[in-house]
Amino acid sequence: MTDAIRYEKGRDAIVVLTIDMPGQSANTMNAEYREAMGKAIARLETEKGSIAGVIVTSAKKTFFAGGDLNELIKVTKADAKPFYEMILTLKGQLRRLETLGKPVVAAINGAALGGGWEICLACHHRIALDSSSVQLGMPEVTLGLLPGGGGVVRMVRLLGLEKALPYLLEGKKVRPDAALKAGLIDELASDKDDLLAKARAWILANPNAVQPWDGQGYKIPGGTPASPNVAQMLAIAPSILRDKTKGCFPAPEKIMCAAVEGAQVDFDTAQIIEARYFTELATGQVAKNMIGTFWFQLNQINAGGSRPQGFAPYVTRKVGVLGAGMMGAGIAYVSAVAGIEVVLKDVSLEAAEKGKSYSAKLLEKKVGRGQMSADKRDGILARIKATDKDADFAGCDLIIEAVFEDRDLKANVTAAAERVALADALIASNTSTLPITGLATAVQKQDKFIGLHFFSPVDKMPLVEIIRGERTSDESLARGFDYVMQINKTPIVVNDRRGFFTSRVFGTFTNEGIAMLGEGVSAAMIENEARKAGMPVGPLAISDEVSLSLMNHIRQQTLKDLAEEGKSIVQHPAFAVIELMLNEYKRPGKAAGAGFYEYPAGGKKHLWPQLKTRFEKPEAQISQQDVRDRILFIQAIETVRCVEEGVLESVADANIGSIFGIGFAAWTGGALQFINQYGIRDFVARAQYLAEQYGERFLPPALLLEKAARNENF
Repeated sequence: MTDAIRYEKGRDAIVVLTIDMPGQSANTMNAEYREAMGKAIARLETEKGSIAGVIVTSAKKTFFAGGDLNELIKVTKADAKPFYEMILTLKGQLRRLETLGKPVVAAINGAALGGGWEICLACHHRIALDSSSVQLGMPEVTLGLLPGGGGVVRMVRLLGLEKALPYLLEGKKVRPDAALKAGLIDELASDKDDLLAKARAWILANPNAVQPWDGQGYKIPGGTPASPNVAQMLAIAPSILRDKTKGCFPAPEKIMCAAVEGAQVDFDTAQIIEARYFTELATGQVAKNMIGTFWFQLNQINAGGSRPQGFAPYVTRKVGVLGAGMMGAGIAYVSAVAGIEVVLKDVSLEAAEKGKSYSAKLLEKKVGRGQMSADKRDGILARIKATDKDADFAGCDLIIEAVFEDRDLKANVTAAAERVALADALIASNTSTLPITGLATAVQKQDKFIGLHFFSPVDKMPLVEIIRGERTSDESLARGFDYVMQINKTPIVVNDRRGFFTSRVFGTFTNEGIAMLGEGVSAAMIENEARKAGMPVGPLAISDEVSLSLMNHIRQQTLKDLAEEGKSIVQHPAFAVIELMLNEYKRPGKAAGAGFYEYPAGGKKHLWPQLKTRFEKPEAQISQQDVRDRILFIQAIETVRCVEEGVLESVADANIGSIFGIGFAAWTGGALQFINQYGIRDFVARAQYLAEQYGERFLPPALLLEKAARNENF
């Protein structure tokens, strides 16, 4: 078996430690690494007299990936003591390396994130390969953790509190050139040979290197928490942070504690403080939720878990977009940025050009910020052809319809585009609610018809919901999946039902908030508690964004369709409120400047004061917990119904789709993981209580009751 860390001493007495974990594509801080690093450090200490210095590098494409998440997700509260001791051992190894008394250089040949960056920080000098594929930073916070291998302690001592906190609290990742400017690394290298040559040269020139924080008279850059300017920043920082996390995410708060407390004590005590906070987070439930969903399930999706097998990857060359409004313009932009030719059509050339100008504005911002060259911007814009003619769809291998939610309009424009596009073109609709199987009847080849539901704004939202109609072929589904990956979005696959998955669940969120207002619950409480539950915005604010008139239009279309099918719809209490807002109060939403909120010109939006007199009743107030639970439970229950009806086929699609598509509380790990972590039997009992108090819509579906009977998680 190969060693996880190769120890090679050259004629120049410089030892190169090459990290190469056997049987893994990336290096991680697992038990094998800890054992290998322990042996390497012990050998360095023994042979210290004959060593000039040490270079730490990697045999993998990346330098080092970080902690072993397979290991971290299993750590429980019962394991806290041995886990904490293991963390102190790991930190102790890196401390012994930096206090060896010999110069140590990190030769960073690839991405060094999390634990990988912590190894680099324990070196006296850092040289990175000057490549855009190299990323450096500490993304632990995005998985509910903090850097536990000395990352908090060393970043604060390297940069000072104010400059270190964005890297730690936001998981900010940087390219080598930016890292050099920020003082994270010391040199850039052109290739691997240059990397090692520069490392050797630095070692020979700096035989007595020590870390800044181990040197005489060292002071933390910018001052300690006791310095007036830092104290001023720290006086407001916790409230700003709490406003962002709403108390749902423990990691950013623990990071701030570890950073500030660690900056007031000596290095070794700071390490202990960091280890304690890290143990608390790693053994906690929120980190389990986030690691499970944002690492394991997201990777499962991106690896093609929901893509039909047996079809070669398909590269889309030319996409035709029908409709140059917000959605169409956004789809054109992300496609052109991904290198795809785009034909953007609207009823007039002027409307199509206006859609293209959306891309121009976004690209102009990037050029202004120095993130893109003017040549690159021009190249992307040249790929978008604005037109009012169907004939320009010639040669398109994908057509995406993004017009208004009207079945007849969609049918007409799609059929016209299909006649001109390539014979085997994939035809897609960006509808958010209309069943795909019905829309497919407008085209000749229904097996080539699919739903590609984008979210607004398209350039920012990471998800695309792919909908398989009754006649959609596996090959078409695979092609749709490949296109979504090509434009750097995350695809989830769902089966065709009215509202699919995301729109259905999103509707329960907005409706529940509006229904509570109708019952007399305070609007401010509804909005505040929704955010405290972890939703990015309150249900009334988002209803204004979507517009009450659009919600009403979708409902009328649904009523009409169901009547044709001989079915009726259950009257949701939210719709009485929506009708009042539209018909009596003439407040259709944000675009009209008046909805549940007021939108003063140049001022900050605020709740319409008359909601108090027209809706709120002092005797109708309910507990804050009930408000939060109604908002989260109703979405989780609807997600279970989607699984029960076969709309959703994977837990990963449910969890990622609920967070990326509709902003379900990210701390939970998604709508199904919310049920798992709550405890499936406890969830059923709480849902039954909510049903008794607030309506049958909270009754647990049969699938949930079956799972609870077996005490089986999703």
